[in-house]
Amino acid sequence: MDGFQARPQQQAMLKAVQTVMKTQGTAVIEAGTGVGKTFAYLAPALLCDERVIISTGSKTLQDQLYHKDLPLVRKALKSAVKTALLKGRANYLCLHRLQATVDEGRLPDRKSVTWLHRIRDWSELTSKGDIAELSAVPHDAEIWGRVTSNTENCLGADCGDYQECYVVKARRAAQEADIVVVNHHLFFADMALKEEGFGELLPLANVVVLDEAHQLPEIASTFFSDTFSSRQLHDWKRDTVVEALEGASDMPQIREFLDRLEKAVMDLRLAMDTPGQRAPWVRISSQPAIVKYMEELETCMKDLAALLEHAAERSKGLQSCYERLLEQQARLGRLHNPPPDTVQWFETFTRGFAITTTPLDVAVPFKKCMDELPCSWIMTSATLAVGQSFEHFNQRMGLDTATTLQLDSPFDYWHNSLLYLPAGLPEPQDADFVSALVEAAIPVIKACGGRTFMLFTSYRALNEAAELLQDRFEYPLLIQGESPQRDMIERFRELGNAVLLGTASFWEGVDVRGEALSCVIIDKLPFAAPNDPVMEARLDSIRKRGGNPFGEYQIPQAVITLKQGVGRLIRDQQDRGVLMICDVRLRTRSYGKTFLDSLPRMPRTQKLDIVERFFAGNLNETTSP
Repeated sequence: MDGFQARPQQQAMLKAVQTVMKTQGTAVIEAGTGVGKTFAYLAPALLCDERVIISTGSKTLQDQLYHKDLPLVRKALKSAVKTALLKGRANYLCLHRLQATVDEGRLPDRKSVTWLHRIRDWSELTSKGDIAELSAVPHDAEIWGRVTSNTENCLGADCGDYQECYVVKARRAAQEADIVVVNHHLFFADMALKEEGFGELLPLANVVVLDEAHQLPEIASTFFSDTFSSRQLHDWKRDTVVEALEGASDMPQIREFLDRLEKAVMDLRLAMDTPGQRAPWVRISSQPAIVKYMEELETCMKDLAALLEHAAERSKGLQSCYERLLEQQARLGRLHNPPPDTVQWFETFTRGFAITTTPLDVAVPFKKCMDELPCSWIMTSATLAVGQSFEHFNQRMGLDTATTLQLDSPFDYWHNSLLYLPAGLPEPQDADFVSALVEAAIPVIKACGGRTFMLFTSYRALNEAAELLQDRFEYPLLIQGESPQRDMIERFRELGNAVLLGTASFWEGVDVRGEALSCVIIDKLPFAAPNDPVMEARLDSIRKRGGNPFGEYQIPQAVITLKQGVGRLIRDQQDRGVLMICDVRLRTRSYGKTFLDSLPRMPRTQKLDIVERFFAGNLNETTSP
């Protein structure tokens, strides 16, 4: 590797990983930006002569890990270890569903028809069936839902295309490999199945490496949740129509009941009022209209189940539709009797809804799964600790006996960065906060020559700032939502003097090295909205047991999120830049010290002229105010 430098932190992490692999223990490792944590666990994974599962935070990172990092380390070590990449089944083309969609010929618009033709042409060329190969069809296009499968609509070994199935081939390769690279969503899906006795991958592992581990509590919470949604019913209805046309054309009442079901779903959605809600289910569950349409929905499902029970023997597809309906009925039934220590909440979209039962604490189910899998566990991220403590993360994941290791970034933050805390700004809740923030940011952006990320904690603040920044400088302005994230980042790099405005998805996993990104401006401390129903229930639970929800939960969560945002600034040894945080609470509240102590050690100032001298290169030494 050109420019590779030996780093004591990277070697320390490698040794810690090796030790855990030998002792079947659990390690939680924070490796600051630039430590090179990926190589620090890949090298021992390739050398340990054990079965290793490596899971990371997203499919993008998974592809980079498998196609770029793993081959490089493998080549350096001259390793002959067998490796495999495995994604969730929705990432692979389903030959059965592709053919059914072609045969049905009913698509909502001409664009979908064009995309279906492209998918069909590609299907004759691909050997893996990984939909990431086909960039000519957008990955969020509705057509993919028709030509890929999920756990509910897959026919399994009864499918006529089973021998050629891309999911089956990918899983077979994974079961034969020494190192399997997955993502957290697939990992937890397998872990949830393991709880039911169907997990395929996890029982084979001797070592599990969970990268981007700061995401684990929320992803685990999703997978240990139980959701009943209009989307599930819509997908089921669409598949049932296709199967009924083919195998039960003499039973028109099926279609009649499906139309009744669709109306009941829409009536229930309308009874929930406006889209964009996310609130406790108890708030509306006893309203007369909700009760009425829930009962109508249950009646429709019961009548359909009676019909499909008779039709199920006609084909495997109809049998699958019948079994899926029984599962939907069970989900709807479970809404009436939620388990203890859970919160029920609902979400409304323009045309749909979801009602979810979420555990308040994932530590118990996660620990149970870990105990059933006696292997080595390594959890690592650049952001796990609050100050010097791992207590918050370990408590949420139920890690009582984990070994912890905190490795600082090898980058020279003290000489290459500056923390600017502008004076005179109002409190974040002030009505004029965003306009004051913009006025404070403009001279910094100009001194930097553009080259800035402005990171916001809400879309509302982002949109307000975007409006205020129009025509205030000559630099290109890139605003989240105007184009896909990957395109925005690429354009930001190419322009070299752009100002990018982003929210949550730009706070982590974005890597822009060099001068193109020389300033990161953060609007305020990223406390999660306390009125989120899951957050609200968790805080209430801490309060009931006599704890301090703000100190025990909200502050640690916000610290970890802030560290992710700050991590965008310095991405390699040569990077220089200014971090501007516009939240006066860092100086005026006692908890501000907790945030500042968790950041890399860098000089601080409240003076704009110090910032301007830093960018001009005339700053020899900066001291804290």
